Amino acid sequence: MSAWLAQHLAPLMFAALALLLFSGYPVGLVLGGLAILFGALGIAVGVFEPIHFANLMPRIFGAVAANSILVAIPLFIVMGTVLEKSGVAGELLRCLQLLLRRVPGGLALAVTAMGTIMAATTGIVGASVIMLTLIALPAMLERGYDKALATGTIAAAGTLGILIPPSIMLVVLGDLLSVSVATLFAAALLPGLLLAALYLTYIALLSRARPALAPALPPDSGPRDARDLLRLMARGFLPPAALVLLVLGSIFGGWATPTEAAGVGTLGALALARGCGRFDRRTLREALAAAAATNAMVFLLFFGATAFSFVFRALGGDDVTRDLVRAAGIDSGWELMLLVQAVVFLLGFFFDWIEISLIVLPLFAPLLKEVEFASHLGADGSLVFLTWFAIVLAVNLQTSFLTPPFGFTLFCMRGAVPASVTLPQIYRGIVPFVLLQLLGLALTIALPQLALWLPRRAGLLE
Repeated sequence: MSAWLAQHLAPLMFAALALLLFSGYPVGLVLGGLAILFGALGIAVGVFEPIHFANLMPRIFGAVAANSILVAIPLFIVMGTVLEKSGVAGELLRCLQLLLRRVPGGLALAVTAMGTIMAATTGIVGASVIMLTLIALPAMLERGYDKALATGTIAAAGTLGILIPPSIMLVVLGDLLSVSVATLFAAALLPGLLLAALYLTYIALLSRARPALAPALPPDSGPRDARDLLRLMARGFLPPAALVLLVLGSIFGGWATPTEAAGVGTLGALALARGCGRFDRRTLREALAAAAATNAMVFLLFFGATAFSFVFRALGGDDVTRDLVRAAGIDSGWELMLLVQAVVFLLGFFFDWIEISLIVLPLFAPLLKEVEFASHLGADGSLVFLTWFAIVLAVNLQTSFLTPPFGFTLFCMRGAVPASVTLPQIYRGIVPFVLLQLLGLALTIALPQLALWLPRRAGLLE
């Protein structure tokens, strides 16, 4: 019995993970608890040395707690929360709404543009979705917008923050795949803007074909003259646009690392909030509390995942994964790539992006590094492949925010919508946008230059 257990500890560990992930317990505790349990079983049957537990804490501290790159996460969270609480985001939406008042579906287009700009300043999905729901949804319902279109637009626009840099997801993926965060920020910009363009095109075509779904604003609701227009732009559009240039420009220009840019962006958000006259101790306290809670959740997951992957690999998990892939008849790089993307998409129906990343990457990343994609990518080298793979994965992971039943965006929106908006209406509204995300994923896979052109021009892939 002990001999059989020694040979099958790794697959049993993975099976226990698959089962307990649906138990409702925090994923970080599940991962860490399984690492301790199966490490103890490994010691009992003689395939895991007790000294490995002593090596685990320095590994966690060096890879996670002492990682200066991850310092950017709480800073970006503070920046997004300050912009939300101070009303800067609300002024931006009002400005875009008035500028697009004569365009069919102008309010929905303004919400999408707003989500794109906020994505390039914060990268915080939860804050963006709740803010857009509270600010934009009442106005859209008052104008007679179709509830499914209104909620789908807000949900999709809010999720752009997880892909368009600066993005917490890219910071985490860069750390997991050992790729420069600046490189991933540059690589994700065009795919992120592509998704925004797909959303805008869909909304514009639908609104023109069926104007009753998205009634336009009255023509006299906008600025009366050029002076009013300039005043509106100066108050609502230029400040957040300047913050985008400050954060992304400092990274792409090589003037600051992503962590330093996060600090600069936080300072800029505080300055904007102060300039609006809506910054006080309560706003700062709420921003810091949100940053602390999110940061604690992220690092708990990192600690648990680091322990799980360490024990899993020590028990022969890499060999088990290779054997399973070979047993499935997968013998080419493209088959393996499509398998990984299918697994990630299906897991997105049940788990959050960071949980999927910490589960899938330790299993498949070693296998993918051995695959040859040089002819498709136009260059050889692991950095080029890992950059492209990270962006493809990020586009795929974005669908996890919208896919029911456990889409994070859907939960955030459900708690903020009025009682007149039902959950089936929200689900019906997100379906076209999930399909657009899958189209963006297919384009990113088929056209790798979408992800590689900008980092190559910036000299980040040399």
